[in-house]
Amino acid sequence: MDNKIKILLAEDDENLGLLLKEYLIAKGYETDLYPDGETAYHGFMRNQYQLCLLDIMMPKKDGFSLAKDIRMVNADIPIIFLTAKNLKEDVLEGFKLGADDYMTKPFSMEELIFRIEAILRRMSNDNQHNDQSVFQIGKYTFDSRKQLLIINNEEIKLTTKESELLRLLATNANKVLERNYALKAIWIDDNYFNARSMDVYITKLRKHLREDPSVEIINVHGKGYKLIM
Repeated sequence: MDNKIKILLAEDDENLGLLLKEYLIAKGYETDLYPDGETAYHGFMRNQYQLCLLDIMMPKKDGFSLAKDIRMVNADIPIIFLTAKNLKEDVLEGFKLGADDYMTKPFSMEELIFRIEAILRRMSNDNQHNDQSVFQIGKYTFDSRKQLLIINNEEIKLTTKESELLRLLATNANKVLERNYALKAIWIDDNYFNARSMDVYITKLRKHLREDPSVEIINVHGKGYKLIM
């Protein structure tokens, strides 16, 4: 029982919330349901969760605000947004906040479970890998396990996705990192929204690396990215 994955579910639609909770429990996930963002945040602070499912349109505190607050406490916990909205702007906003996935209602329960399992499997693989974890990137030292980028004794804490992406780039330094390979390795699926999400993270990494002009992440048209150093 102690090894069960514990999920925080924030959903203001009572019927859907109860349905999701029962389904997740039936699939072996311990699940706590919260009817709004505020009570979900208090629940998050009281309990240890391994994954968050957040509706976006909720009373008291919306899903985006809740995700920001959760990320302030735990930068690594996977977040999946559940929403009736399917506007590209909302999807991109979710990914900017560090979302791991995004599901538009109505969705199939089976697909939700598939995506949860894919995220948890990726995290497990990341925790178990024994490959190189410390890289020298120009004047920077990058520790992918600690998710730290260090320059001049200054530490920059990276998010999980920033660290995963920089590790792929560093492993393939001065070579092309193919876009589809990176998407499938980190985001599982190479769809449009995940591709846009990766663009956001590339921009963030460029900002983190700007203290050393000799280091550059360039776009290779039609192929992907290259970390030059």
